Order: sequence, then C-alpha cells, then structure tokens
Amino acid sequence: MERLAGKVMLLSGTRRALAAFLAGLIGVLALPPFGFFAALFVSFTLLVWLIDGASAVPQAGFPRRLAPAFRIGWFFGFGYFLGGLWWLGNALLVEADAFAWALPLAVFGLPAFLAFYYGLAAALARLLWSDGMGRIAALAFAFGAGEWLRGTLFTGFPWNAVGYGAMPVPLLMQSSGVVGIAAMNALAVLVFAAPALLGTRRGRVPGLSLAALLFAAHVAYGYYALNVVPAPQDGATVVRLVQPVIDQAMKLDDSARADIFERHLSLSAAAPEAGGKRPDVIVWPETSIPFILTDNPDALVRIAAVLEDDQMLIAGAVRTESAGSGKAPRYYNSIYAIDGRGQIVGAADKVHLVPFGEYMPFGEFFESLGVSAVAMPGGFSAAREHQILNAAGKGFYPLICYEAIFPSEITAAADGAAALLNVTNDAWFGNTPGPYQHFQQARLRAVERGLPLIRGANNGISAVVDVKGRVLSGLAYDVPGFVDATLPGRAGPEDRAKRQNWSFLIVLGVLFATAGISRIGFRNRVN
Repeated sequence: MERLAGKVMLLSGTRRALAAFLAGLIGVLALPPFGFFAALFVSFTLLVWLIDGASAVPQAGFPRRLAPAFRIGWFFGFGYFLGGLWWLGNALLVEADAFAWALPLAVFGLPAFLAFYYGLAAALARLLWSDGMGRIAALAFAFGAGEWLRGTLFTGFPWNAVGYGAMPVPLLMQSSGVVGIAAMNALAVLVFAAPALLGTRRGRVPGLSLAALLFAAHVAYGYYALNVVPAPQDGATVVRLVQPVIDQAMKLDDSARADIFERHLSLSAAAPEAGGKRPDVIVWPETSIPFILTDNPDALVRIAAVLEDDQMLIAGAVRTESAGSGKAPRYYNSIYAIDGRGQIVGAADKVHLVPFGEYMPFGEFFESLGVSAVAMPGGFSAAREHQILNAAGKGFYPLICYEAIFPSEITAAADGAAALLNVTNDAWFGNTPGPYQHFQQARLRAVERGLPLIRGANNGISAVVDVKGRVLSGLAYDVPGFVDATLPGRAGPEDRAKRQNWSFLIVLGVLFATAGISRIGFRNRVN
C-alpha cells in the first residue's frame, strides 16, 4: 500500500486531475440505485493521497499555495457531481424545443459549480494538513463544513451529501436519528478516508482502530434501534397513495387534462384489497390536479362523488392568488386538503422553490433574454412558512418535492405533526438515478425527525415509511396503481433538531482540535 500511495502522490498534471476526477466518479457507486458504500473507501483514500502530493512552491503567495489542493478537490467534486446528477438534463428534454439549449449547463455547469465546495474543502483541509491521523481529521472537518455550506448558500442544494453514502439501508440509517446528516457527513469522511493510513506509517494503528470503532458503533446502533427498540405504532389511520404514472409530456398537454383527472379519481375510488379497511386519507402527488381547482367547481363535485363523507383527499395542485389591481396573479406550488363534501378545508404552499425550475433568480434579467423557469412560465411564488395540513384528526407536515432534502425545512411546526407528507413529481427525470436518490433522502428525514413519512409520487417511488426508515408499503418506480397502508406512530423527543445541531458543532470542534494539534506537532517535527 505504501508503494501505491507513493505513486498516487507523485502523479502530476493531467494524470493527477484525471485521478481526482475518477476518485469522485467511483464514489457515485455509493449512491442510489447502487448503494455500494464501500466505493467511498476507495474515493476518499485516493483523495487523501492526492492531497498529500499537492505541494506548491514554498515562496508562493497564500492563494497559490492552496491552489494545488483546490484543483484536486474541484476535480474530485466534478466527477462526483457529474456522475450523480447527470440525470437533471432529462427535465430539459421534456420541452426540448424551449430548453435543450440549457442541457450543457444542467449536465456540466451545475456539477462544475458544486465542485467548488469540494475544492474549498480540500484547500481548507490542506491548511490543517499534517501526517498520520491528523490529516484525516482535517479532511473530515473540511468536508463537514463544506457540505454545510453547500446546503445553505444560494438557497442551498445538499443533494447527495457524502453522509448518505454511509446510510444505504435502514440498518445504517439509525445513526442519523442521533446526530443528523450534517454530523454524519463529517464522520463518514473520517471513516472512509482512514484506509489512506495504510499507505503511511504514522498513526496507522490508532487511526484505523478509531475508524473501525466508529463503523462498528454505526452498525451496532442500527441493529439495536431496529431489533431492540420497538417502532411506535398508531394503527388508527389508513392512508391510500395514488400513483398514476403520467408521462410529463402528457401532463403538459392541455387536451389530456380530463383524462389525467379521471385517472386519479378512478384509483381513488377503487375498493380496498380483500379484507382491507377503507382509507381515511387519500394522497395524490405534486401538481396532480391538472388545472386551477378554484376555477373548476365541477371538479370539486367529482371529488365529492368519489369520497365518503368522512374521507379526506390531499392533492398537489397549482394555486392562484390575486396580486392586486393591474398586477399578474401569483401562482403557488401547493397542496390542498379536500373533505368528503368537496370543500377545500386547508392548503399549504411550497416554501423552498427550485432555482431555474420553479423561479428565476435575477428574474428581470432572464426575462429580458426570453428565458423562463422550466416547470412554470413566469415562476411560482414562495410561501413564508410551512403550514400543517389536518386530515382525519391528524396533522401532516408538508414537504413538496425537493424540500424533503433539506433538514432545515422541518421546523418546530412539525412538533405537533403525526407524519411528514412529501408529494413529488419525478417524472421530469425519467427512469434515472434521480428518483431513487430523492427517495433515499426523504426516508432519512423520517429517521432524523422521528416522524413517519407519507410519500406520494406521480411515477414513483411512493411509500409509507416508518420512523426507522423502513418501507412498510409502497409502489416501485413506474408501477401504476394505489397502495393502502396504516400510518405508523411517531417517535420522540421533539427537540431532535436542536440535539443534532449541537452534535454537528461538537463533531466539527473535535475534528478541528485534532487536526490543529496534529498540525502543530507536525510543524515542530519538521522544523
């Protein structure tokens, strides 16, 4: 291993850049639909050795001294994000005549931008670099901070954070319920980078022992949480998930609106399977109602004809609101709660909109160029806060589409909710890794917050997930139909978010202190 480490460290020029790119690309195998988490051991081991060799001219200025490490981190990130996010380009091909020109920006531009966070993480790690275990701690600290920034700056985009690679199955998800995804990002890098110590002699035994202990604790706690601690039960509320599997091109076809609506109604009216209880709540996916509902009172009559008096429908729709005299109306990506009499009894609007998809940053500038948001010409408006939807005596905390990838979107308002409710339309992306990655991240929110997840998706993956991340019932991708499931119970405590925030700060603090002490000792030895 020392010979291999030496060869990697001595790579230069194009070979060094290609090695970093391939290291990041290998890491994608840890993500859905593959879930091969061991790939990240290879990725981060190579990254450590590449940064080991990222030396600069001693007399160079501060930025130039960090440039070699930044370049390695950037190429690593570019490989990781290109391999993990290429499927975003599918959304632009739905209306290719209007948006195909932007395909290179989605497929290559976004990964190139996100790679800057990993470049900064590598540069920050290099500032604290030493030898032995110290440099592993430095890399873990830097990536933990970098992933936090990626999920926060410019409205954030924490998709495929490295911590998810350590949690492909429920056994390995339970730790996130204790420390949260932010701390898991740093701890995952600490473990995944530890094999790099096999290529050096200093710190090999304690470093590998610590990594093995952390991984063993990760697995052991997962086993304990799944097999010893019973999952909370509810047993009173039956939820039906309707998965119509409607092609996105059809959803954009005005002439198909009636057929789309009838398909949802037909699946909602179907009798339960033999011996099954009639559902209390029926869930339709994001933007499932294909017109402005308040402008179509006959649609509410049709819904009332399908529902029993004590049933409720929760459906995704576009909601409109007057902006005042002489102004264009505002549009919201929303969820309606409709009772058995066809009355709208509640609504919740999306808070965290997708840049360029649901609204245009610097809107006036792009409008002058004739460029509009992909999903909605003119763009949606954002709600100020999340609103609990009440149905069948339960409170549901709404997360529309990619809001489910943001732990920060689950605010204190969720404390009184019975479940998280994630409605989405991943038909934009086709049968690519995107829907599978989205589903995994939504499942982790259930584990983190101790709230079961109700997830309704147009073409999948729809499922009811318990607080341990286990799929109790669901429909696979591109399988039309419905599924009825009993809502599981919620777990406590309600202050999980606060505890997880403290865990993140403590983990970063320990890693920073370890890296800093090692750096001081390293400089003393060198000098």
